[in-house]
Amino acid sequence: MKKILSAAVALSILASAGVASAQPYHNNDRAKAERQYDRRVDKAERQYNKDVRKAERKYRAAAYKKPPGYQYRYWNRGDRLPPAYRAERYRITNYRTYHLPPPPRGYYYTRVDNDVVLTAAATGIITSVIVGLFQ
Repeated sequence: MKKILSAAVALSILASAGVASAQPYHNNDRAKAERQYDRRVDKAERQYNKDVRKAERKYRAAAYKKPPGYQYRYWNRGDRLPPAYRAERYRITNYRTYHLPPPPRGYYYTRVDNDVVLTAAATGIITSVIVGLFQ
């Protein structure tokens, strides 16, 4: 009798421990982590978008002839555009056609693949980037 009673007590303790520790499943931790991640991404995009913006429209243009040593990269404000990219054939002189504001004195627009960068004529320093203006 003592054995049956102690087995029943042990079984009830084990059964109640499982029920007491079980909590309803809530996805709050995951949702919180996702919200934090989204906020960090949004902050990074806002920082990136200060200097780099996406084109509002896409335009068709002649095929892009890559300069020697070309490799695709993401251009940012402050980068120096290599001399090969600053050749006359890459300059955008008809900026009004693409609804671009006139460049300041001493600057010009340069097509780099499907993007447009506003470049200082004397140094080649990029001051603004418009991503995806051309198709």
